[in-house]
Amino acid sequence: MTLAAGPVPGLSDHQMLVFLLQLSLLIAVATLLGRVAVRLHMPPVVGELASGVLLGPSLFGAVAPGLSGWLLPRDAEQMHLLNAVSQLGVLLLVAITGAHIDLGLLRRKRHTIGLVSVGSVLLPLALGFALGLLLPASLSGGAGGDMTFALFIGVAVAVSALPVIAKTLLDMGLLHRNVGQMIVGSAAVSDIVGWLLLSVVSAMATHGLRTGVIVESVGYLLIVLAATVWVLRPLAARVLPPLQDAQPGLGLSAIVVMILLAAAGTHALGMEPILGAFLCGIVVSSLGASSRRSLDSVRSFVMATLAPLFLAAAGLQVDLTTLARPSVLLAAVLTLAVAIGAKFAGGYLGARAGRLSHTESLAIGAGLNARGLVEIVLASVGLRLGVLNTASYTVIVLVAVVTSVMAPPVLRRTTNRIATTPAELEREREFTAPLVRAG
Repeated sequence: MTLAAGPVPGLSDHQMLVFLLQLSLLIAVATLLGRVAVRLHMPPVVGELASGVLLGPSLFGAVAPGLSGWLLPRDAEQMHLLNAVSQLGVLLLVAITGAHIDLGLLRRKRHTIGLVSVGSVLLPLALGFALGLLLPASLSGGAGGDMTFALFIGVAVAVSALPVIAKTLLDMGLLHRNVGQMIVGSAAVSDIVGWLLLSVVSAMATHGLRTGVIVESVGYLLIVLAATVWVLRPLAARVLPPLQDAQPGLGLSAIVVMILLAAAGTHALGMEPILGAFLCGIVVSSLGASSRRSLDSVRSFVMATLAPLFLAAAGLQVDLTTLARPSVLLAAVLTLAVAIGAKFAGGYLGARAGRLSHTESLAIGAGLNARGLVEIVLASVGLRLGVLNTASYTVIVLVAVVTSVMAPPVLRRTTNRIATTPAELEREREFTAPLVRAG
């Protein structure tokens, strides 16, 4: 006779207290330092990530180990609470990013964007992979072996950060420029390729490097892409409009459920949940402005609360003291040099092959170099999978911060030398007209 199961034990009073204090501290400090970064003409992601670094073992843990151990304990159950909330924020943020990819632009400028994308992805991927093979074994987390670690470094070097790039261009008044549109389109392709490659690396880390695993991963990717186009897109087009017409909140609920189910689907196939959320965001984008507005209704909350929380929590895993080891410091310098040089050269050569001018090509190479949030999400996945350890995780996050800081001034210097065309002036009027009417 089977006895009825008892009630599930809840969180202890201490766990709940610590969890609430952690949320309050991380969000408050991340928001404050994000504003400081903006005042210093840097992306907010820099300050938000720095908040976690300062509260982690690099400073707070070293200066006040007792208080740090009580408030931010290295306890799996306690950290899982933070990670669960952060994961929800990441899925929504990645979906919002996918929803703002201009598919029409990708189709119209497919030749030039294709050349830029090939150059800015393949060259960094190849050089990053070679670098990963040369880095000392002490930087590898061990999961999946040396080839998996090397491929992960290649992917980390190859990606760009569409959210940071788009916001940087918008803040600088460059989104209406032809070069700005090219950068956004190429970054979108880079993001798509990056998430697809991450899914392959994830399978390799989980099941090891075997031909069957790679073939299976590629097969699952093709199934996911086919299901997105022929199942998810038609289903969303049929279900979402009636719900949005009935009540705006219903449309948003349906979109969030769709994002979570898509993330669960890719995760069930051994791929990253982020891929499903990203593809779902692209589906939302393809359904038109009404669906994008529904998802954008949670954008402020995600950007102001969940994204800073994720970045601060990611920063807690960074230990700058590891850079005191000569091998780690040398690896950081080499990785940063390869990441910047390969992405810049790849973007520049691709733009020149697409018959853009020297100055425009310089601007594209500089704009695509910003890794920002995408690189940090990637690093967090690598740490969770065991492909990275604390030292290599710190190196990858350092690349994300440095490239995000250096992109705006280089962009400003190059675009100032590019003459504005009549088409760009017309596009600028189209961009600013809604703001003028709203004012």
